[in-house]
Amino acid sequence: MIMIAVAFLLGMILCMLFGVPYIDFLRKKMIGQYVKDLAPDTHAKKQGTPTTGGVFIILALMVASVIVLMLAQRLTTDALIILITLLFYTFAGFQDDYIKLKGKGNDGLTPKGKLLRQIAIALLPTLYVIMTNPFGTYFSVGHWVVNLGWFYPVLSIFIITGSSNAYNLTDGLDGLAASTGIPVFVVCSLIAVLSGYTEVGIISAAAAGALIGFLKYNKPKAEVFMGDTGSLAIGGLLGTLAVMGKFEFLLIFLAAVFVCETLSVIIQVTSFKLTGKRVFKMAPIHHHFELCGWNEKKIVVVFAIISIICSLVAIGIFEMITAGVI
Repeated sequence: MIMIAVAFLLGMILCMLFGVPYIDFLRKKMIGQYVKDLAPDTHAKKQGTPTTGGVFIILALMVASVIVLMLAQRLTTDALIILITLLFYTFAGFQDDYIKLKGKGNDGLTPKGKLLRQIAIALLPTLYVIMTNPFGTYFSVGHWVVNLGWFYPVLSIFIITGSSNAYNLTDGLDGLAASTGIPVFVVCSLIAVLSGYTEVGIISAAAAGALIGFLKYNKPKAEVFMGDTGSLAIGGLLGTLAVMGKFEFLLIFLAAVFVCETLSVIIQVTSFKLTGKRVFKMAPIHHHFELCGWNEKKIVVVFAIISIICSLVAIGIFEMITAGVI
C-alpha cells in the first residue's frame, strides 16, 4: 500500500508541476478551445481557453507510474501493455484536438474515424489478456467465475471503447471529468491491490493523483481543458484497467456517472429520431441541468458526490463477493 500512496502523491505533484509551463506554452501559442454551437450559451465565455491539457495529465501519470513500478520491481509486461494502450489513446485524442484547432472549429476526427481508432487500440489489451491470463475469457470477481468464451473479446473491446467515449462525453464542464474520475480511480486501485493486480493498482493510483493535480487548473473557472487528448485517453485507461485487473463487472457501478452521461445521449438521439421529441433539454445530461438553472459548480459537486457514492457501492459489492456474502 505504500507504493500505492507514493504513486498517488507523485502523480498529483508532477501534474501540478508540469501544468505551469504547459499552460504558459498554450497561452503564448494562443492554442485555445473552440466552443461548440450546440453547447449552452453560457459556454461562449470559455472560447479561447487553453486546451489539450491532457498532455501534462498523461505525462505526469506515466512518469509517476514508471518510477513507482520500477521501485516496486513491477514494471512487467502487464504494466507496459496498459501504458502503451494509454499512449495510443492519447495520440488519437491529440489528433482529434489538433484537427479541431487547425481548422478553427469543432469537427475533429469523423465519428467513424475516431471509433475505428478506439477499437483498434482496444485490441491490444484484449488480445494480451486472452493469450496470457488464465482467466482471460472469464468474468472473475471473488468466487464469481463466468466463462464467456468467444464473446469475451467483443465485450472487452466494447468496455474499453465505451469507457473512452463515456468519459469523453462527461468532459463538458469545468472540473467535471476530473472530479468524477478521482474517486473511480482511487477505488480501482483498491480493488486491484486486493485482487493481487499490483501493477493495475499503481497505475490507477497515479491516475487519481494526476487528476487531482489537474483539478487545480481545471476547477471553475478553468485555466485549461483536458481536451480529447485527456478525456479519450483517461476513459480508455479506465476500461483497460478493468479488463487487465479483471473487475469488468464492477465497472457498471464505478463508472455509473459516465454511463448515465452516455445513456442520456443515446436516449435523446433515439427519441428525437423516432418521435421528433427530446427527452432532455440538452444532452449529455449535465447540459440538461445547466438549462434547468443549475450553475456549473453545483453540477460538478453533485456529480462528484454521486461518483463517490457509486464508487463506494462498487468496493462494497467487491468486498461482499470476495467474502462470499453474495
